[in-house]
Amino acid sequence: MFRVLFKSLLVALALAAPAALRAEGDAPLVIEMTDGVVAPQRLELAAGATVTIVVRNTGTTAAEFESKRLRKEIIVAPGTETQFSLRGLPAGEYDFVDEFHEDMDSAHGVIVVGQE
Repeated sequence: MFRVLFKSLLVALALAAPAALRAEGDAPLVIEMTDGVVAPQRLELAAGATVTIVVRNTGTTAAEFESKRLRKEIIVAPGTETQFSLRGLPAGEYDFVDEFHEDMDSAHGVIVVGQE
């Protein structure tokens, strides 16, 4: 029962988080993964931009950032973070998922690359 309530709370917190995170300046974009909850679920950046993505696992279970279109598959242990850079992506949508929790709607997200 506690586990169900905890997951419901995590989903509610993710929904209360900003709907989208927009890249500004040289600051990295942070994706938090918490036991199947990805926040934010939408990141926006300009086409051709270079941006650092930090994937932080604040949960108690391992997470896996996976994006087939970006060709990224990264396992993140609980309480750790990793980062990677995106350079010169063309406009489009790049889906990603916490593959270890992909059966949860809250484990999915998208990076939206707009026009330059």
